[in-house]
Amino acid sequence: MNQSDQLQEGLYDSKFEHDACGTGFITNITGKKSHKIIVDALTMLENMEHRGACGCDPDSGDGAGIMLQIPHEFFLEECMDHALD
Repeated sequence: MNQSDQLQEGLYDSKFEHDACGTGFITNITGKKSHKIIVDALTMLENMEHRGACGCDPDSGDGAGIMLQIPHEFFLEECMDHALD
């Protein structure tokens, strides 16, 4: 992309665009929760291994993983069942 092709609008400036290799985002745009989203996220994570996203360092981790929403009530009940304060 050359200088004349770059777009600037408000705070967005295309000159700051760059590849974000090693990241991914899976969601349902309407917010519907489903097991398929988890399966797709795990598949994506498996396909990122070539980028070092493999959890190879057991002491510090490398950030590889998925983030998901857990209802507070469920989490609290699980913590109580396992004697975690």
